[in-house]
Amino acid sequence: MIQERINEVKALLPNDVTLVVVTKNHTVEEIWEAYNAGVRDFGENRVQELMSKVDKLPKDIRWHLIGSLQRNKVKYIAPFIHCVQSVDSLALYEEILRRAKLSNRSIDFLLEIHIAQENTKAGLPIEELEALIKTLLGREEDAPYMKLRGLMTMATNTDNREEIVSEFRKAKEIFDSLRGGIMAHHPEFDTLSMGMSDDWHLAVNEGSNMIRIGSYIMGARSY
Repeated sequence: MIQERINEVKALLPNDVTLVVVTKNHTVEEIWEAYNAGVRDFGENRVQELMSKVDKLPKDIRWHLIGSLQRNKVKYIAPFIHCVQSVDSLALYEEILRRAKLSNRSIDFLLEIHIAQENTKAGLPIEELEALIKTLLGREEDAPYMKLRGLMTMATNTDNREEIVSEFRKAKEIFDSLRGGIMAHHPEFDTLSMGMSDDWHLAVNEGSNMIRIGSYIMGARSY
C-alpha cells in the first residue's frame, strides 16, 4: 500500500518537486517499505524518535527535521541531519552552526515563516524575515557549515480552501521577492517547502517545490 501511494503521488508531481515522506509515529519496517519504493527524503518531527530510527536505516537517507527544534537537542542530530526545516531564530541558527562546526559538516536549513491564522503555528513573523536573512548574509565565515536553502511554512488547519490558497500564494510571493532581491546572488536559495497530506495539491499549484507528506502515504499512525 505504501508503495502504491508513493507512486500515486509521484505521478501527480512535477519533476522539480521533492517529496519528503514524514514518518512520525511510523515503524522502521514501514520506512523501509517507502525506501524500497525509491524515497530518499524523510522527515521527522521529534529528535528522540528520529534518534531511535536512524541507526536502523540506510545511510543514504536524507533526514529532514521538520518539527520545532530545541537548542539542547541539536547536538544529537548534527552529525547526520541533512536539513533543518524549522529554523525560526538567530539563536537556533547559531546552535546548529556550532554543532555543524564540531561535526565538520555542512547542514542545509530552511527558515520557517508564520503565515497561518492560528497563533499556535510556529515560525518567524514575516516582518522579521528580511532582517534575519541580512544578518545571516553578513556572516560569510559561516558558509562552509550552514546553507540557507529557502523557506518552509504551514497553512492554517481549516476547511476553507480559499484561505489555504491565499496563505500559500503569500508564501510564494515572499519567496520570489527574496530570490529576486537580497538572495539574487545565492542560487542555492531554491526551496519552498509547503504542503502536507491534506493540502499538498494546493501547495504545488501555488508554487511549492517541496512537500511533506505523512499519513496520506504512510497510513494512520500507530501511536
